Amino acid sequence: MARSEPRGRAAQLDATDPLRALRARFVLDDTVYLDGNSLGALPRDVPERLAEVVAREWGALRIRSWTEAGWWTAPERVGEAIAPLVGAAPGQVVVGDSTSVNLFKALVGAVRMADEERDEILVDAATFPTDGYIAASAARLTGRTLRPVTVPEIPAAAGPRTAAALVNHVDYRTGELFDLPAVTEALHAAGALAVWDLCHSAGALPVELDAAGVDLAVGCTYKYLNGGPGSPAFLYLRAEHQARFDSPLPGWNSHADPFAMDPSYAPADGPVRGRVGTPEILSLLALDAALGVWEGVDLRAVRAKSLALTDFFLACLERYVPGALARPVTPEEHARRGSQVSVHCENAAEVHALLVSRGVVGDFRPRNLLRFGFTPLYTTFADAERAAWELGRALDPAGEEAR
Repeated sequence: MARSEPRGRAAQLDATDPLRALRARFVLDDTVYLDGNSLGALPRDVPERLAEVVAREWGALRIRSWTEAGWWTAPERVGEAIAPLVGAAPGQVVVGDSTSVNLFKALVGAVRMADEERDEILVDAATFPTDGYIAASAARLTGRTLRPVTVPEIPAAAGPRTAAALVNHVDYRTGELFDLPAVTEALHAAGALAVWDLCHSAGALPVELDAAGVDLAVGCTYKYLNGGPGSPAFLYLRAEHQARFDSPLPGWNSHADPFAMDPSYAPADGPVRGRVGTPEILSLLALDAALGVWEGVDLRAVRAKSLALTDFFLACLERYVPGALARPVTPEEHARRGSQVSVHCENAAEVHALLVSRGVVGDFRPRNLLRFGFTPLYTTFADAERAAWELGRALDPAGEEAR
């Protein structure tokens, strides 16, 4: 795009946006909110649903709600709502516990399914720190060696010693999208299992777990799925592996007969094996209500808008932000871009604080990276243009009039 092109285009693009009606289903204000890759906005249906859960199900029905209000089966029911958003057939997704806990279950479970002579675990070298901590703990627990490699290096690195690999679908710092089907295929060709972290892709772009043959996957629900702060994560257990999945955290909720109170553990069938203890009912049912915004939404349209938004934002950066003061680090190629744009600049923490004071909320990460997350269900092209303009104003106050 030419430098002059973005001006005046935002209104045009917003007027023809096929997802524009969905914005009304969220609680939003005049702030430009580009941090949905950390915490999604509040869907309007959630407060009323939570009030009902508290007043009627907890307040009136009390213990009866485990059966009469469907609390006991909520982890699987909510999992079924998430399944189509990650390309999973029914009976493979369960919701509960945190992302970290589910990563631990998934990775140790994957290693336990591998042959004993496979004595190493591969982990994305640029992974979110918790994933690295979990992978190191899983390696200690299972007596394996942990080998960090970059995602592009995984196909060549995987070999006869590899039990499993823990891989991020999208790099949390740069927003780079990795080739999930190709990396999974390479791991399988080496005889290893693929465990994917979908925290920065689920709800932002199509994910085809079944089609790609992914073995296990984990994702959080408070980012693009808008489930609320600390909402429980999901765990994908491929159907063909469920009978062999040996959870390192067996709990009474995953027992074949939980109310028998049998001192001997016998795992349940299906994705229930991924459960541990009592479900987090309030946050789980808030997530259940939040997922209602996805009814009838075509993920291909979500991806198309995500790419259009990030393309437009990059063009606006060219117009409004002096290149010497800031540099996008997110790949330009659509096939390698998630739904965020990360920009390197000096003193990013101070710049971030200034942007927030001017009504543009993104975030920053070491070292000197500003992150702008674009949630297609409610982010507008006007938001993208205003954010770029305010960034240019923050970095080059003297050039404001020229812009």
